[in-house]
Amino acid sequence: MELTRLSLPPLTAPGEVVTFYSYKGGTGRTMALSNIAVLLAKRQNATVPTLMIDWDLEAPGLHHYFPQHEEGPGVLEFFEACGEQLQRRRGGGGQDDAELARQVLAAIDWEQYVCRVDQSSPLYLMRAGRFDASYGERLAALHWDTLFDACPALFRCFADNLARHFRYVLVDSRTGRSDSAGICTTLLPRKLVVVFTPNRQSLEGVQALVARAAAYRRSHEDEQRQLLVYPLPSRIEMGDSEQRAQWRRGDAARGIAGYQPIFEELLRDCYGLQHALMDSYFDEVQLQQTKTFAYGEQLAVRIDQGGDRFSLTRTFEAFLEWLAGGYFPWQSSREIHLLASIGEARQALEDGSPRAQSLPLARDLNRLGELYRREGKAGQAVHCFEESMSLRQRVLGEDHVDTLLSKSNLAGLLRQQGRLDEAEFLEQCVVEARARQLGAEHLDTLAARGSLAATLALRGDSGAALAIQDAVLEAYLRLLGGEHLLTLECKAARAELLALRGELEAARDAQQQVVAARKRLLGAEHPDTLRAKSALARTLAQLRQFEAARGLFSTVVEARTQRLGAAHPETRAARQQLDEVLRQLGEAASVRELCQQLEGPDYSALAQLGELDEVAGLLAERPEPVELGGAAPAPGRRR
Repeated sequence: MELTRLSLPPLTAPGEVVTFYSYKGGTGRTMALSNIAVLLAKRQNATVPTLMIDWDLEAPGLHHYFPQHEEGPGVLEFFEACGEQLQRRRGGGGQDDAELARQVLAAIDWEQYVCRVDQSSPLYLMRAGRFDASYGERLAALHWDTLFDACPALFRCFADNLARHFRYVLVDSRTGRSDSAGICTTLLPRKLVVVFTPNRQSLEGVQALVARAAAYRRSHEDEQRQLLVYPLPSRIEMGDSEQRAQWRRGDAARGIAGYQPIFEELLRDCYGLQHALMDSYFDEVQLQQTKTFAYGEQLAVRIDQGGDRFSLTRTFEAFLEWLAGGYFPWQSSREIHLLASIGEARQALEDGSPRAQSLPLARDLNRLGELYRREGKAGQAVHCFEESMSLRQRVLGEDHVDTLLSKSNLAGLLRQQGRLDEAEFLEQCVVEARARQLGAEHLDTLAARGSLAATLALRGDSGAALAIQDAVLEAYLRLLGGEHLLTLECKAARAELLALRGELEAARDAQQQVVAARKRLLGAEHPDTLRAKSALARTLAQLRQFEAARGLFSTVVEARTQRLGAAHPETRAARQQLDEVLRQLGEAASVRELCQQLEGPDYSALAQLGELDEVAGLLAERPEPVELGGAAPAPGRRR
């Protein structure tokens, strides 16, 4: 077959190199790379230049997925040529590594090592090599360490050079701990996809590889580049939900660690994070085992083009939301979609009518702020609420219901950050506007007054805060009854104020009522019930009733561990409070043993939640405004 000469102009902005690695074979790594490459090349009306590189030289197979292509030289021949160029330049003396690498690469016509594999999209392949009779001998003679020692910058510059011509360069790495695998995972990529099947060998192998790659990037001055890691569980049996959950979440009784907690801990360590929860990511990203694609080299994205929710195509597309978007795997799907909507709204704002586009942008910013607030990302939430409020003030006016909602949300975050003057000013504005528009006893007005009470309590004016809270509670009792959820929330907030003022017995009695009512209405393990139990336990501890406090904290820890996982921030906070009670009882060792069983030997307690922060949280964490007699807002009220 005649070899077609390629001519690929450089991109206006550099692309990125993505390596696909698996510790052992049989994971479907090459299959995943092939399908993802096809999807990427088809984007933007099939105009995204995408290159696949088969670096698994000992067991090449990527070319089998694209049989209609020209057979020619590939990775092996390219780096043989690099070795020859380095030999010619030996003894140059004092030459910069990067400059040497550029000279070597400039002397080699890289296009001749690349062939097109799809005539309907810009999809290209660099084969492992020319599979003639001398292939094995030539491969054995190629020493990757010799090339690296001769020019450490060679592989990095090779990747940069290809990224100038391709939006995506997908590298199919060798398995195991070989030199070539180290090059593919450590030196080449900006993003690393680790493909694994749910078993200990596969998990331990990719875990060690990721740790080494991240450590290398941190410790070598020439490699201070960000490396984004994306776990890709594969060959998941969809017919056995119990086994699937065991290997994902873990099962201590069976000695199964669970791949989600493994990667959450690994990424926390690699990126220096306090939290890295991956529930949303792994909810969407699991490559299911299918009979159709278990044999041969078939491209799922070309066969099941319907993309229903049971198809591999849908899974690959879900994975690309994180991979192609450059999002971290601990970012939720909800956050990703909101960020995409915000980006589109900003672009539309530049291109179209400011008023028409400002309101959707303000809405999505407010929703993103609410998401960040729930995830404990107060700083990011504040920025979202500030911009949302500013847009709504400019377009809708100071007293519009949506503007007031943004003000209220922002005030709650400012309170948490200790910016109490700003929080009080905004809350006073909201209370006055809602009282004027809706009346003093409208539920939205009562909620705003409760938030103002939270800020006054943190400013040390507990008397004024309690007076407001008493008036709000009296209105709730009269309008909604004693067991409405808003009434119970108000009772809980008032009890915390009593505890803050030192009226511990009264606080305990009220909290016991709240716990009993929420257990009856919501269930013993509902998040609101667990928060009420924690508040009661703290009051009991202040009353030095440590045994009773221990019992409550233990039930909270157990429930949150089962429902949220051992690494969730709320679980860790509850365990820390239990630890403090056990220290008072002289039993601190037992909680450490429990934590080590749940999390492993790297357990470290979080700082104890302060009383004032808890008061503010209880006072401010009330449902969105609801209609009279309702327990939750109507869908249309969410802005």
